Order: sequence, then C-alpha cells, then structure tokens
Amino acid sequence: MDSFSALIRTASHAQHLEAETSTFMSDLLAGRLGVAAFARYTEQLWFVYEALERGAGRLAADPVAGPFVRPELFRLAALERDLAHLRGPGWRAGLSALPATQGYAARVRECAERWPGGYVAHHYTRYLGDLSGGQIIRDRAEKTWGFAKKGDGVRFYVFEGVANPAAFKRSYRELLDAVQVDDLERQRVVAECRRAFALNTAVFRALGDEFPLSA
Repeated sequence: MDSFSALIRTASHAQHLEAETSTFMSDLLAGRLGVAAFARYTEQLWFVYEALERGAGRLAADPVAGPFVRPELFRLAALERDLAHLRGPGWRAGLSALPATQGYAARVRECAERWPGGYVAHHYTRYLGDLSGGQIIRDRAEKTWGFAKKGDGVRFYVFEGVANPAAFKRSYRELLDAVQVDDLERQRVVAECRRAFALNTAVFRALGDEFPLSA
C-alpha cells in the first residue's frame, strides 16, 4: 500500500502539472512579462498566505494539523517586505485580490476554521511547492529583473529557517505519513489537494487574462 505522501503526490500530479505549465507562469518564467506582472502575482500570494497563516495559531494544538504549523515556514512577513520593495511603502493601499484569488483564500480560510485535514492539504500544496518549484521562480526573477540574490523582491522564496530543504521535505512527508486519519479522510484530503491546485491554476488563468502577451 502506498504511503499517504506518495498517494497525495501521485493523485494530484496532473493538477500540479497544469498549474506549473499555465500560460501566465510559462510567460513569467521565460521573461516575457514585465516586473508589474510579477508584482501582481506576489500581491495575490499575500491573500492566500494571510488566510493560511492568520488561522495557524488556533490549529497548533490540533492532532492532525498541529504538527504542520511550523513558524520557519511562515511567509507573510517576507511577502510584505517584497511588496514594499515592488510597490513602495504604500503598497497596502493598492492591495486588491482577483476574484479567483478571493475564492482561493476563502477556501483556505474555511478549511483553517472548520477542517484540519483540508488545512493540511492546502499547507502541503503551498509550502512544499515554495521549497521546490518556487526556487525556480526566485532564480528567474533575480536574473530577469535584477533583484539582489535572495534579497528584497524575492524574499518570499527564501526560507532562512530551513537549513536543508531536501531534508525538510523528507521530514514533512514523514509527518504526512504519520497523520492519524482513516482511509475515507485520506481520500478527502487527496481531493482537497487536487482542489488546491485547481484554485491556484484559476489564479494563474486570471493573471494571464490581465497580462496577455501582445501579439
């Protein structure tokens, strides 16, 4: 029988690939979009992580979600520093979520408040993605727009509290495998992982509509 972490990874592979290869992300990584598109994407991330991290405290003692509440992963402060760099000190005044982002953040908040297993699904899709593919985004952003290496503008992708990302990801998957839930709940969590990727893809699609490449 596959481990829980392997089950999640396999079952959500197609949705993960769709998110990674979206037109917006492909154009961003290829340097075909300007820094304004990167700033707008960073802004959307703020809403998602605000939902993930503002609700984390109440889950710290939960037997399912509690082990995943790791302060060294928290991204909100880094995002706010990046936005101040990208948009200036008054960045909060212009903060706006796309409708797709509003839907994504609302679902994360709902899980944080009502369903620890669902919170774990969103936690997994976001933070393990940041530690993996997110590093490609950081590298391309530094090269394309001249940000200082691991400096302001890309601090969201810099996990100063995670000394060894590969080891951390292994330990994270071990935490997933140790989650004490029945098979039905595991299937629900897997389905929520798929939903998380779909919600993320919807944000990419909306960003692609807002930043189409000129013909």
